[in-house]
Amino acid sequence: MGDHDIETDLRERIARSAFHSWVGMELVAAEPGRVEIGLDAAEHHLNLQGTLHGGMIATLADTATGLAVRSMVPAGSRHVTVQLDVHYLSPGRAGHVTAVGTTVRVGATIAYAEADVTDERGRLLARATATVAVTADRG
Repeated sequence: MGDHDIETDLRERIARSAFHSWVGMELVAAEPGRVEIGLDAAEHHLNLQGTLHGGMIATLADTATGLAVRSMVPAGSRHVTVQLDVHYLSPGRAGHVTAVGTTVRVGATIAYAEADVTDERGRLLARATATVAVTADRG
């Protein structure tokens, strides 16, 4: 699958996902092993302290790592996160937030990926790692 096909496939997957649409995530860019996700964080993405909710940051990291793995697995495969480790480094605010996921290793049954979540000024909000199970698609 070429880079264009990967990006098209991932855009279609996100478009079909009611969850991703509801959250407001968009695919910014994709190539084999690297995916960039964007979110215009609004008031409803913030916690009671007025900072970007940690669950929202984790969701961005999980999506970026998962789709980075997706970009590397063969057709007919599924992937599911089995462990996500998020280190929160700075508080996020309303505004544009980006998560860049990259694969470190994609094997036949297990993949490992990392993601950085940054704000519109480039400040690192969180760094995450994910272990992802790769299996045959259940059809």
